[in-house]
Amino acid sequence: MTAERAPRHLKAATRRWWETVAGDYHLEAHHLRTLTAASEAWDRYQEARELLAREGAVYRDRFDSPRKHPAVSIEENARTAFLRAVRELALEDSDQPEVRPPRLRRVG
Repeated sequence: MTAERAPRHLKAATRRWWETVAGDYHLEAHHLRTLTAASEAWDRYQEARELLAREGAVYRDRFDSPRKHPAVSIEENARTAFLRAVRELALEDSDQPEVRPPRLRRVG
């Protein structure tokens, strides 16, 4: 395990994940910051999911029109931030190619 400790503001499960990743991989200071950003995004994603589970993805405004709950955007943005940060860390097996596969294009 690494001597590095996860930031205390992270949720307990996320701190354990942070410390597991930091212990399993050789990470430099900038990698640890990226790992922290990924962890914060994960916690935010989970908070938004929990809120949406309680309140629903749609609410009614003062005119009784359906509106997207603001937490939907928070959930989407946090999920995207988490996935990007994890991709930047490139934690996959070293047998994997260093470059991402090409983007698929629509034909037609």
